Amino acid sequence: MKLATFKSGGQEKIGLVHGGDTLLFDLAAAASRAGGANPAFASMLALIDAGEGALEQAAKLFDQHGKDESLSAPVSGAEILAPVPEPRQMRDGMSFPLHILQAPRGQLKLAARARNDMAELARIEAEPLGELPEVYRRQPIYYITNRFSVRGTNTTVKWPRYSKVMDYELEFGIITKNKGANISAAKAKDHIFGYTIFNDFSARDAQRIEMEGRLGPAKGKSFDGGNVMGPWIVTPDEIGDPYKLKMEARVNGKTRSQGISEGMLFPFEEIIAHVSQDETLMPGEFIGSGTVGNGCGLELGWYLEHGDTIELEVEKIGILKNRVERQ
Repeated sequence: MKLATFKSGGQEKIGLVHGGDTLLFDLAAAASRAGGANPAFASMLALIDAGEGALEQAAKLFDQHGKDESLSAPVSGAEILAPVPEPRQMRDGMSFPLHILQAPRGQLKLAARARNDMAELARIEAEPLGELPEVYRRQPIYYITNRFSVRGTNTTVKWPRYSKVMDYELEFGIITKNKGANISAAKAKDHIFGYTIFNDFSARDAQRIEMEGRLGPAKGKSFDGGNVMGPWIVTPDEIGDPYKLKMEARVNGKTRSQGISEGMLFPFEEIIAHVSQDETLMPGEFIGSGTVGNGCGLELGWYLEHGDTIELEVEKIGILKNRVERQ
């Protein structure tokens, strides 16, 4: 099933997406109609915490009351929030080899352009990509970002005042379930609640400077509203093979990037195994795939402008749409 968090009447609710992704079935209202409030339907985190039984109850409610039009609202008229507005943790990876190779070269080109050094720019462009650093094959690489800066689809992302170079990143990711530590890759599927789309908006000039400190991105990533996910969560049974999904990024309706979710150096199951080594994985965490190859302006040398509208589409999940504006 597809599950969304939305606002209606000033209240945050969770709903089952149906009708070809056009309608939101209000689970809390349906439970009340069926005879009693269910705390599992108070929020997406509550639903995740309640376990498989809560999903079964949601499906049962829809089977019994899904045709009751008073319990559904049109997606087009609702304020769709991030499916988990405040994840319990946010980690984003570096999983796609082409992006790993092209992104550092993109930063070097960005620096050369900032100095107006056309000779250096030409030299960088003429160089071959080189070999993937071995560390990326030895273990999953990820960073932890600001879980309080999450927004959903159809929001306007405010360009941070300290940046002149704004970028998008075409990613997908998982929401976790079932608290656990030292989880084996073989059992990691038991900890994947569902899949969503992630746009890791990036202030590339700020990121370029801070990454010289060899620690990780901070102001290049964690500005208010810059971690965008949605439009909803799709459960694994509806996704099928998550490593064969077509992915596309469009800016102002024109295709900028196309890719596919296959070829991750480590699948999410192995990332979970790595993350949970002597560290408790909580339900309701987000783990991002990292950017698919050619999935951002840094790789293409083509950045965002004030007023641009960005759409990220991932097969079987949906479309995540945002606008960027300078402050």
